[in-house]
Amino acid sequence: MKILIASLLLLVGTCSKQRHSEKIKEVKASIVFKKIPTVQTYLNTITEVDLEKHLTEIASDKYAGRMSGEPGHNAICDYIKSQYKALQIKAPKNYPGYFQTVPKSFLPEDTNTSQNVIAYVEGSEFPDEYVVISAHSDHIGIVDGKVYNGADDNGSGTSAILEIAEAFKLAEQNGIRPRRSIVFLHVTAEELGLYGSQYYIQNPVFPLENTVANLNTDMIGRIDKRHEGNDNYVYLIGSDRISTELDFIVREANDEFVNLDLDYKYNDINDTNRYYNRSDHYNFALQDIPVIFFFNGEHKDYHKSSDTIDKISFSALKKRTQLIFVTTWYIANSNNAPLREVL
Repeated sequence: MKILIASLLLLVGTCSKQRHSEKIKEVKASIVFKKIPTVQTYLNTITEVDLEKHLTEIASDKYAGRMSGEPGHNAICDYIKSQYKALQIKAPKNYPGYFQTVPKSFLPEDTNTSQNVIAYVEGSEFPDEYVVISAHSDHIGIVDGKVYNGADDNGSGTSAILEIAEAFKLAEQNGIRPRRSIVFLHVTAEELGLYGSQYYIQNPVFPLENTVANLNTDMIGRIDKRHEGNDNYVYLIGSDRISTELDFIVREANDEFVNLDLDYKYNDINDTNRYYNRSDHYNFALQDIPVIFFFNGEHKDYHKSSDTIDKISFSALKKRTQLIFVTTWYIANSNNAPLREVL
């Protein structure tokens, strides 16, 4: 009897492994990029020159370190809004001025009223399904008389979103709209504790139940010590925690178009840095929305006045921005949204 039971358990385990393996193969096989020359055309519109132009503005002293609720941050939100208006990228219908006000009562004590900035490109076939690309626009202001410009944190991510938005708008102008809607979300008060994204989640501009993924960009313009001398990498955090398929998508996008080294070191659930919990994607993940956090790792200038634009690797920033663009393109144009299933 013991031999029979053991044999049955072995058979069940083998069959289960076979089904699991077959399912993974099926999901991988379903991820096929079409119209590659078309994708490459718009991918190539993301340039180092344009990224540097945005970042030079965003990380300048005139914004006084972009502290949430302060005049410098309000001014950078005006700059972001002006870029969307110039490109004729739409504001949400209920927020025609692009700003979602985050009230003083929601923010930490002594923080003034602030705002998230939101724009979107409407989908052609599934306009009520949304891919949200996020980046926080704030930094930590002026400390002991020194301006903390936050070129990497998170001028880099803010610049990336603006470039990605322009690439999708250029495609739209040429008659190529994404099948799903793409939301460009610039959140406030990340540095104070992820308040801007938390407010968005509690007061969603687009329905959370129809939000198929969040791609979050926070610090993507520098090289960390682990990769010193190599700008051809990016850390992926959270990409396989809610949807294995989302992780397969970003890998396939990378293999097809960008060929960065994808580093999962900080994706480890036991990582003591807890980066998964420390940027705005986390508030989406708490709602069981598949997420990816794109990150370059920490460096010696993190949260210091020395986080300045002269230290940015625009080659790295361009390639990482391009990876986020092509990942968004696939999610927005695939037949089905990423499965919320871990295989």
